[in-house]
Amino acid sequence: MTTPIERPSRRVPGWVKAVTAVVLVLAVLFAGIGLAVLPGIKDLFGTETHDRTGPALLKSVQDLHRYEAAVGTFQVVVDLEKDAKFLPDAIRGTRTLYVGTGTVDAYVDLGAVGDRDVTVNGDRTSATLRLPHARLGKAALDPDHSYAVAKQRGLLDRLGDLFSDNPDSEHAVQQLAVRHIGDAAKDSELTARAETNTTAMLQGLLTSLGFREVHVVYGP
Repeated sequence: MTTPIERPSRRVPGWVKAVTAVVLVLAVLFAGIGLAVLPGIKDLFGTETHDRTGPALLKSVQDLHRYEAAVGTFQVVVDLEKDAKFLPDAIRGTRTLYVGTGTVDAYVDLGAVGDRDVTVNGDRTSATLRLPHARLGKAALDPDHSYAVAKQRGLLDRLGDLFSDNPDSEHAVQQLAVRHIGDAAKDSELTARAETNTTAMLQGLLTSLGFREVHVVYGP
């Protein structure tokens, strides 16, 4: 009976494993840092930007009957941090410091004013107008004056950015900035300023038409 010959297993030398591990670590860090340690490497091949966007299409038209009486400009510093359970921030987690600048309009809806809301005396020298209270529009972020101050990402997040369609997306912090700007507008005196400006506008307009007294009242 022939005894099978056992071939000795080929063991990979320890130094080969060590070199391989070092190469992998360097490759990961090199990709995660984004070649920042080697200035000029990003532009080695050069890039060109081409705008091939088609023409904008008009989807709808809406008539507005509101008087834009005031606009407020607000700025907020958003500090958004996302952590992973049981993992240090260096491995998994992000933190973004973002300065958001935006505006909020305050307006009075003149389209809601009916015949019963306007009272004129017999000789047309005095007029009283009842208008709805001023309201706030939606907060609009100004991209030209909003920017990320700092970004911190863990190693796994950096690797994920390599396969992401939009690795530099700031959508989350932008939404948070818009929400904070809207809240700040509600706590401000923007609607009161809008009503004051609307009153001044209507008094000036009706006075130029011959009215001596113009009263503007705001209510529901």
